Amino acid sequence: MTDLTPLAPPGPATGAGSDSLGRTSRPVKPTAPLLTRRQKAAIIVRFLIQEGADIPIAALPDDLQSALTQQIGAMRYVDRDTLAAVITEFADELDRMGLIFPGDLAGALTALDGRISPQTAARLRKEAGVRQIGDPWALIRAQEIGALLPILTRESTEVSAVLLSKLPVATAAELLHRLPGAQARRITYAITLTGNVRPDTVDRIGLSLAAEFQTRPTLAFDEDPVARLGAILNISPADTRDEVLTGLDEDDAVFSQKLRKAIFTFAHIPARVAPVDIPRTVREIEQPRLVMALAHARTAGGDLADTAEFILANIPKRMAETLQEEIDETGRVKPKEGEAAMNELVGAIRALGVAGDITFITAEDEDNAVNG
Repeated sequence: MTDLTPLAPPGPATGAGSDSLGRTSRPVKPTAPLLTRRQKAAIIVRFLIQEGADIPIAALPDDLQSALTQQIGAMRYVDRDTLAAVITEFADELDRMGLIFPGDLAGALTALDGRISPQTAARLRKEAGVRQIGDPWALIRAQEIGALLPILTRESTEVSAVLLSKLPVATAAELLHRLPGAQARRITYAITLTGNVRPDTVDRIGLSLAAEFQTRPTLAFDEDPVARLGAILNISPADTRDEVLTGLDEDDAVFSQKLRKAIFTFAHIPARVAPVDIPRTVREIEQPRLVMALAHARTAGGDLADTAEFILANIPKRMAETLQEEIDETGRVKPKEGEAAMNELVGAIRALGVAGDITFITAEDEDNAVNG
Protein backbone atom coordinates (compact mmCIF):
# COMPACT_ATOMS: atom_id res chain seq x y z
CA MET A 1 0.00 0.00 0.00
CA THR A 2 1.30 3.41 -0.90
CA ASP A 3 2.59 5.42 2.02
CA LEU A 4 0.58 8.65 2.17
CA THR A 5 1.87 9.77 5.55
CA PRO A 6 2.87 13.45 5.42
CA LEU A 7 6.61 14.03 5.19
CA ALA A 8 6.58 16.01 8.43
CA PRO A 9 4.07 17.68 10.71
CA PRO A 10 3.23 21.26 9.83
CA GLY A 11 5.10 24.03 11.56
CA PRO A 12 3.62 26.67 13.80
CA ALA A 13 0.42 28.21 12.55
CA THR A 14 0.60 31.30 10.45
CA GLY A 15 -1.39 34.46 10.99
CA ALA A 16 -2.53 36.15 14.18
CA GLY A 17 -3.47 34.34 17.38
CA SER A 18 -4.69 35.28 20.88
CA ASP A 19 -3.44 34.52 24.38
CA SER A 20 -5.44 33.50 27.48
CA LEU A 21 -6.43 37.10 28.10
CA GLY A 22 -7.79 37.52 24.57
CA ARG A 23 -4.98 39.75 23.40
CA THR A 24 -4.06 39.42 19.71
CA SER A 25 -0.47 38.38 18.99
CA ARG A 26 1.59 39.50 15.99
CA PRO A 27 1.47 37.31 12.83
CA VAL A 28 4.34 34.87 12.63
CA LYS A 29 6.00 33.53 9.53
CA PRO A 30 5.60 29.82 8.85
CA THR A 31 8.69 27.91 9.86
CA ALA A 32 9.86 24.75 8.17
CA PRO A 33 9.54 21.51 10.14
CA LEU A 34 12.62 19.54 11.10
CA LEU A 35 13.70 18.67 7.59
CA THR A 36 17.19 18.07 6.33
CA ARG A 37 18.69 20.52 3.84
CA ARG A 38 18.56 17.78 1.22
CA GLN A 39 14.82 17.32 1.79
CA LYS A 40 14.25 21.07 1.57
CA ALA A 41 16.26 21.24 -1.65
CA ALA A 42 14.16 18.43 -3.11
CA ILE A 43 10.96 20.27 -2.19
CA ILE A 44 12.16 23.52 -3.78
CA VAL A 45 13.32 21.79 -6.97
CA ARG A 46 10.11 19.79 -7.30
CA PHE A 47 8.02 22.92 -6.76
CA LEU A 48 9.95 24.96 -9.33
CA ILE A 49 9.72 22.19 -11.93
CA GLN A 50 6.00 21.89 -11.29
CA GLU A 51 5.68 25.65 -11.89
CA GLY A 52 7.48 25.34 -15.25
CA ALA A 53 10.87 26.75 -14.26
CA ASP A 54 13.90 25.63 -16.29
CA ILE A 55 16.41 24.54 -13.65
CA PRO A 56 19.94 23.73 -14.93
CA ILE A 57 20.33 20.63 -12.75
CA ALA A 58 22.76 19.15 -15.29
CA ALA A 59 25.27 21.86 -14.31
CA LEU A 60 25.58 20.34 -10.81
CA PRO A 61 28.34 17.83 -10.03
CA ASP A 62 27.32 14.21 -10.67
CA ASP A 63 27.19 13.32 -6.97
CA LEU A 64 24.79 16.19 -6.22
CA GLN A 65 22.59 15.24 -9.18
CA SER A 66 22.45 11.67 -7.89
CA ALA A 67 21.70 12.73 -4.31
CA LEU A 68 18.93 15.08 -5.43
CA THR A 69 17.35 12.47 -7.66
CA GLN A 70 17.42 9.83 -4.92
CA GLN A 71 15.90 12.25 -2.41
CA ILE A 72 13.07 13.19 -4.78
CA GLY A 73 12.44 9.50 -5.39
CA ALA A 74 12.27 8.75 -1.65
CA MET A 75 9.63 11.38 -0.83
CA ARG A 76 5.86 10.98 -1.14
CA TYR A 77 3.90 14.18 -0.51
CA VAL A 78 4.19 17.44 1.37
CA ASP A 79 1.26 19.29 2.91
CA ARG A 80 0.60 22.94 2.08
CA ASP A 81 1.83 24.30 5.42
CA THR A 82 5.15 22.50 5.10
CA LEU A 83 5.54 23.64 1.48
CA ALA A 84 4.82 27.24 2.45
CA ALA A 85 7.30 27.09 5.32
CA VAL A 86 10.10 25.69 3.14
CA ILE A 87 9.49 28.26 0.39
CA THR A 88 9.43 31.09 2.93
CA GLU A 89 12.71 29.94 4.44
CA PHE A 90 14.24 29.65 0.98
CA ALA A 91 13.05 33.16 0.04
CA ASP A 92 14.46 34.58 3.28
CA GLU A 93 17.86 33.04 2.52
CA LEU A 94 17.83 34.61 -0.94
CA ASP A 95 16.95 38.00 0.56
CA ARG A 96 19.84 37.80 2.99
CA MET A 97 22.28 36.81 0.27
CA GLY A 98 24.39 39.77 -0.93
CA LEU A 99 26.99 38.28 -3.27
CA ILE A 100 27.66 34.82 -4.61
CA PHE A 101 31.27 33.85 -5.31
CA PRO A 102 32.28 30.96 -7.59
CA GLY A 103 33.72 28.91 -4.74
CA ASP A 104 36.85 27.71 -6.54
CA LEU A 105 39.61 28.95 -8.83
CA ALA A 106 38.01 27.43 -11.92
CA GLY A 107 34.82 29.38 -11.32
CA ALA A 108 36.76 32.55 -10.54
CA LEU A 109 38.70 32.29 -13.80
CA THR A 110 35.46 31.78 -15.70
CA ALA A 111 33.89 34.82 -14.02
CA LEU A 112 36.93 36.96 -14.83
CA ASP A 113 37.32 35.69 -18.38
CA GLY A 114 38.18 38.64 -20.63
CA ARG A 115 38.90 40.88 -17.65
CA ILE A 116 42.35 39.54 -16.76
CA SER A 117 45.12 39.00 -19.26
CA PRO A 118 45.34 35.62 -21.05
CA GLN A 119 48.89 35.24 -19.70
CA THR A 120 47.75 35.63 -16.08
CA ALA A 121 44.83 33.25 -16.58
CA ALA A 122 47.06 30.62 -18.17
CA ARG A 123 49.62 30.91 -15.35
CA LEU A 124 46.97 30.55 -12.64
CA ARG A 125 45.45 27.51 -14.32
CA LYS A 126 48.84 25.88 -14.63
CA GLU A 127 49.84 26.61 -11.02
CA ALA A 128 46.55 25.32 -9.59
CA GLY A 129 46.10 22.46 -12.04
CA VAL A 130 42.72 23.82 -13.12
CA ARG A 131 41.34 22.47 -16.34
CA GLN A 132 40.44 25.25 -18.73
CA ILE A 133 37.68 23.34 -20.44
CA GLY A 134 34.28 23.35 -18.76
CA ASP A 135 31.84 22.16 -21.39
CA PRO A 136 34.20 21.02 -24.16
CA TRP A 137 31.52 21.20 -26.82
CA ALA A 138 30.80 24.85 -26.03
CA LEU A 139 34.47 25.60 -26.76
CA ILE A 140 34.38 23.53 -29.95
CA ARG A 141 31.19 25.16 -31.23
CA ALA A 142 32.81 28.58 -30.77
CA GLN A 143 35.58 27.77 -33.28
CA GLU A 144 35.70 29.01 -36.86
CA ILE A 145 35.09 26.71 -39.83
CA GLY A 146 38.75 26.93 -40.77
CA ALA A 147 39.79 25.58 -37.35
CA LEU A 148 37.33 22.67 -37.42
CA LEU A 149 37.98 21.47 -40.96
CA PRO A 150 41.48 20.03 -40.24
CA ILE A 151 39.97 17.91 -37.44
CA LEU A 152 37.62 16.20 -39.90
CA THR A 153 40.41 15.53 -42.35
CA ARG A 154 42.61 13.69 -39.84
CA GLU A 155 40.23 12.11 -37.31
CA SER A 156 38.44 8.80 -37.78
CA THR A 157 35.07 8.65 -39.47
CA GLU A 158 33.37 7.82 -36.15
CA VAL A 159 34.88 10.81 -34.32
CA SER A 160 34.00 13.09 -37.25
CA ALA A 161 30.41 11.83 -37.12
CA VAL A 162 30.15 12.72 -33.43
CA LEU A 163 31.71 16.13 -34.07
CA LEU A 164 29.24 17.01 -36.82
CA SER A 165 26.35 15.78 -34.68
CA LYS A 166 27.30 18.19 -31.86
CA LEU A 167 27.79 21.24 -34.08
CA PRO A 168 25.08 23.70 -35.18
CA VAL A 169 23.34 22.48 -38.33
CA ALA A 170 24.62 25.36 -40.49
CA THR A 171 28.22 24.78 -39.39
CA ALA A 172 27.99 21.02 -40.00
CA ALA A 173 26.52 21.58 -43.46
CA GLU A 174 29.32 24.01 -44.39
CA LEU A 175 31.97 21.54 -43.21
CA LEU A 176 30.42 18.72 -45.23
CA HIS A 177 30.37 20.98 -48.28
CA ARG A 178 34.12 21.57 -47.98
CA LEU A 179 35.03 17.89 -47.64
CA PRO A 180 35.80 15.61 -50.59
CA GLY A 181 32.68 13.78 -51.74
CA ALA A 182 33.80 10.30 -50.70
CA GLN A 183 34.78 11.40 -47.19
CA ALA A 184 31.56 13.36 -46.74
CA ARG A 185 29.53 10.26 -47.67
CA ARG A 186 31.42 8.08 -45.18
CA ILE A 187 30.86 10.56 -42.37
CA THR A 188 27.16 11.03 -43.13
CA TYR A 189 26.70 7.24 -43.06
CA ALA A 190 28.56 7.06 -39.74
CA ILE A 191 26.13 9.62 -38.30
CA THR A 192 23.32 7.11 -38.83
CA LEU A 193 25.18 4.72 -36.49
CA THR A 194 25.55 7.18 -33.57
CA GLY A 195 22.18 6.37 -31.98
CA ASN A 196 23.72 4.13 -29.31
CA VAL A 197 26.76 6.27 -28.44
CA ARG A 198 27.03 6.76 -24.67
CA PRO A 199 27.13 10.29 -23.20
CA ASP A 200 30.47 9.65 -21.47
CA THR A 201 31.96 8.65 -24.83
CA VAL A 202 30.76 11.89 -26.40
CA ASP A 203 32.22 13.81 -23.44
CA ARG A 204 35.62 12.11 -23.80
CA ILE A 205 35.68 12.89 -27.52
CA GLY A 206 34.80 16.50 -26.76
CA LEU A 207 37.54 16.81 -24.15
CA SER A 208 40.09 15.35 -26.54
CA LEU A 209 39.15 17.67 -29.39
CA ALA A 210 38.81 20.76 -27.19
CA ALA A 211 42.24 20.17 -25.65
CA GLU A 212 43.75 21.08 -29.01
CA PHE A 213 42.26 24.57 -28.84
CA GLN A 214 43.05 24.89 -25.13
CA THR A 215 46.75 24.19 -25.55
CA ARG A 216 47.31 26.70 -28.33
CA PRO A 217 49.78 29.32 -27.14
CA THR A 218 48.53 32.81 -26.42
CA LEU A 219 49.75 35.13 -29.16
CA ALA A 220 50.94 38.67 -28.63
CA PHE A 221 49.27 39.96 -31.81
CA ASP A 222 45.72 39.38 -33.04
CA GLU A 223 46.63 39.86 -36.71
CA ASP A 224 49.26 38.02 -38.73
CA PRO A 225 52.45 39.81 -39.92
CA VAL A 226 51.09 40.33 -43.44
CA ALA A 227 48.04 42.26 -42.19
CA ARG A 228 50.05 44.29 -39.69
CA LEU A 229 52.81 45.28 -42.09
CA GLY A 230 50.29 45.88 -44.88
CA ALA A 231 48.40 48.36 -42.68
CA ILE A 232 51.66 50.21 -41.96
CA LEU A 233 52.74 50.38 -45.59
CA ASN A 234 49.28 51.50 -46.70
CA ILE A 235 49.87 54.91 -45.15
CA SER A 236 53.64 55.10 -45.65
CA PRO A 237 55.16 57.41 -48.28
CA ALA A 238 55.30 55.80 -51.70
CA ASP A 239 59.11 55.80 -51.87
CA THR A 240 59.35 54.10 -48.46
CA ARG A 241 56.76 51.48 -49.48
CA ASP A 242 58.53 50.73 -52.75
CA GLU A 243 61.91 50.42 -51.02
CA VAL A 244 60.54 48.00 -48.43
CA LEU A 245 58.80 45.83 -51.03
CA THR A 246 61.92 45.73 -53.22
CA GLY A 247 63.98 44.58 -50.26
CA LEU A 248 61.44 41.92 -49.32
CA ASP A 249 61.44 40.65 -52.90
CA GLU A 250 65.10 39.74 -52.38
CA ASP A 251 64.80 38.43 -48.80
CA ASP A 252 61.48 36.56 -48.90
CA ALA A 253 59.72 36.54 -52.25
CA VAL A 254 56.75 34.51 -50.96
CA PHE A 255 56.08 36.90 -48.07
CA SER A 256 56.56 39.88 -50.37
CA GLN A 257 53.93 38.52 -52.76
CA LYS A 258 51.42 38.07 -49.92
CA LEU A 259 52.20 41.56 -48.66
CA ARG A 260 51.62 43.13 -52.07
CA LYS A 261 48.15 41.53 -52.15
CA ALA A 262 47.38 42.95 -48.69
CA ILE A 263 48.42 46.49 -49.56
CA PHE A 264 45.71 48.85 -50.72
CA THR A 265 46.82 52.32 -51.84
CA PHE A 266 45.40 55.15 -53.87
CA ALA A 267 46.71 53.58 -57.07
CA HIS A 268 44.75 50.36 -56.35
CA ILE A 269 41.34 52.06 -56.29
CA PRO A 270 40.41 51.34 -59.95
CA ALA A 271 41.25 47.65 -59.56
CA ARG A 272 39.70 47.12 -56.12
CA VAL A 273 36.64 49.43 -55.97
CA ALA A 274 33.63 49.00 -58.25
CA PRO A 275 32.71 52.13 -60.26
CA VAL A 276 29.22 52.20 -58.68
CA ASP A 277 30.82 52.55 -55.23
CA ILE A 278 32.98 55.56 -56.07
CA PRO A 279 30.28 58.20 -55.29
CA ARG A 280 29.84 56.59 -51.88
CA THR A 281 33.56 56.65 -51.12
CA VAL A 282 34.27 60.28 -52.07
CA ARG A 283 31.59 61.48 -49.64
CA GLU A 284 33.60 60.02 -46.74
CA ILE A 285 36.14 62.88 -46.68
CA GLU A 286 35.76 66.64 -46.83
CA GLN A 287 35.75 68.11 -50.31
CA PRO A 288 38.91 70.26 -49.84
CA ARG A 289 40.84 67.10 -48.87
CA LEU A 290 39.44 65.25 -51.89
CA VAL A 291 40.48 68.12 -54.17
CA MET A 292 43.99 68.08 -52.73
CA ALA A 293 44.28 64.29 -53.23
CA LEU A 294 43.11 64.46 -56.86
CA ALA A 295 45.27 67.48 -57.65
CA HIS A 296 48.38 65.78 -56.32
CA ALA A 297 47.55 62.54 -58.16
CA ARG A 298 47.22 64.37 -61.46
CA THR A 299 50.52 66.13 -60.93
CA ALA A 300 52.30 62.88 -60.00
CA GLY A 301 51.15 61.21 -63.23
CA GLY A 302 51.24 57.49 -63.99
CA ASP A 303 48.91 55.20 -62.02
CA LEU A 304 47.99 58.00 -59.62
CA ALA A 305 46.77 60.22 -62.45
CA ASP A 306 44.80 57.30 -63.90
CA THR A 307 43.14 56.81 -60.52
CA ALA A 308 42.17 60.47 -60.35
CA GLU A 309 40.54 60.23 -63.79
CA PHE A 310 38.78 57.01 -62.73
CA ILE A 311 37.26 58.78 -59.73
CA LEU A 312 36.15 61.82 -61.73
CA ALA A 313 34.60 59.59 -64.40
CA ASN A 314 32.47 57.67 -61.93
CA ILE A 315 30.86 60.45 -59.91
CA PRO A 316 27.88 62.64 -60.90
CA LYS A 317 28.71 64.98 -63.79
CA ARG A 318 27.98 68.21 -61.93
CA MET A 319 30.11 67.10 -58.97
CA ALA A 320 32.95 66.17 -61.33
CA GLU A 321 32.83 69.56 -63.01
CA THR A 322 32.95 71.35 -59.66
CA LEU A 323 35.93 69.25 -58.52
CA GLN A 324 37.67 69.85 -61.84
CA GLU A 325 37.41 73.63 -61.39
CA GLU A 326 38.75 73.43 -57.83
CA ILE A 327 41.60 71.15 -58.92
CA ASP A 328 42.64 73.64 -61.61
CA GLU A 329 42.55 76.46 -59.07
CA THR A 330 44.58 74.47 -56.53
CA GLY A 331 47.44 73.75 -58.88
CA ARG A 332 50.51 71.93 -57.57
CA VAL A 333 50.26 70.45 -54.09
CA LYS A 334 53.19 69.72 -51.80
CA PRO A 335 53.93 65.96 -52.05
CA LYS A 336 53.66 65.42 -48.29
CA GLU A 337 50.26 67.12 -48.11
CA GLY A 338 49.04 65.38 -51.27
CA GLU A 339 50.01 61.92 -50.01
CA ALA A 340 48.33 62.63 -46.66
CA ALA A 341 45.10 63.54 -48.48
CA MET A 342 45.29 60.42 -50.66
CA ASN A 343 45.88 58.25 -47.58
CA GLU A 344 42.84 59.86 -45.93
CA LEU A 345 40.66 58.78 -48.86
CA VAL A 346 42.18 55.29 -48.84
CA GLY A 347 41.56 54.98 -45.10
CA ALA A 348 37.93 55.97 -45.57
CA ILE A 349 37.52 53.38 -48.33
CA ARG A 350 39.06 50.65 -46.19
CA ALA A 351 36.71 51.57 -43.34
CA LEU A 352 33.72 51.20 -45.67
CA GLY A 353 34.99 47.78 -46.68
CA VAL A 354 35.43 46.64 -43.07
CA ALA A 355 31.92 47.86 -42.23
CA GLY A 356 30.52 45.94 -45.19
CA ASP A 357 29.18 49.08 -46.90
CA ILE A 358 31.18 48.29 -50.04
CA THR A 359 32.74 45.08 -51.35
CA PHE A 360 36.28 45.06 -52.67
CA ILE A 361 37.02 43.41 -56.00
CA THR A 362 39.38 40.46 -55.51
CA ALA A 363 41.82 38.78 -57.88
CA GLU A 364 39.41 35.84 -58.07
CA ASP A 365 36.60 38.18 -59.17
CA GLU A 366 38.80 39.54 -61.95
CA ASP A 367 39.75 36.02 -63.11
CA ASN A 368 36.09 34.96 -63.19
CA ALA A 369 35.17 38.04 -65.20
CA VAL A 370 37.91 37.31 -67.75
CA ASN A 371 37.05 33.61 -68.02
CA GLY A 372 33.33 34.35 -68.15
